[in-house]
Amino acid sequence: MSTLFSRVLVAVILLPLVIGLAYLGSWWFFGLGLVTGLVALHELYTLAREHRPLVLAGYIGFVLALLGLQLGGLPWMFGGIVSTLLFSFIFFGLSDVRPSATTSFGVTLLGVVWVGAGIGFVLLVRDIPENGFWAVMAVLFTVFAADTAAFFVGRALGRHKMAPAISPGKSWEGFVAGVLAAMTVAFLILYKDRDEFLSIPETLALGAAVALASVFGDLFESAVKRDLRVKDSGRLLGGHGGMLDRLDALLWAAPVAYYVILAVGSA
Repeated sequence: MSTLFSRVLVAVILLPLVIGLAYLGSWWFFGLGLVTGLVALHELYTLAREHRPLVLAGYIGFVLALLGLQLGGLPWMFGGIVSTLLFSFIFFGLSDVRPSATTSFGVTLLGVVWVGAGIGFVLLVRDIPENGFWAVMAVLFTVFAADTAAFFVGRALGRHKMAPAISPGKSWEGFVAGVLAAMTVAFLILYKDRDEFLSIPETLALGAAVALASVFGDLFESAVKRDLRVKDSGRLLGGHGGMLDRLDALLWAAPVAYYVILAVGSA
């Protein structure tokens, strides 16, 4: 099975599920975020196992962060994230193994902040009153459009490398195409609500911000994988790689999208 066909097949299977659960919202979408986040966190801790992450502490912190968000809002999500430090110290003290405390704590907390906060902000965008469903659809499809346009244009026309030391395949030509595609998709999805949610300039700004954040998210994961000497975070999603590979751009794009929407007074 070719990589491209595998990517298309996985997208066709999972896309209706994601859209359906996003439409239902509430605990349904929370469940999706919880499962996908735990899988992504597991992949990260597996890749970084030589650094001895305190896996159980990370899982507890992640679950508490999402539960805190769902039950009490943004301040309680950060409370769950901070609790990861406490649980990390407890499990480190109980362990017979004595790796570097700084490294163990750092990798454990990295996973919860990176994956937990990223997923949490996806849920926050969905919870925007009245416009949450279309807002999260705009973020999801804008990330997808930016990534797809950047990939194909970069392969066809890319001549100027963006970050060769981290991700040699990324080009400035692909980046520009990704930004334009993201702005277009955000405009198309949110145009019908332009008088009630985001104005057209605000929608275009959202698309550009999401595209930029997506690039940073992708490069961030590439830097981590390069440091850990792996190509993909896993093989769960076939040609897409692992769950973390599929979520990397979204984990940065969702917080940026939320704060852009918050800044213009629509959240």
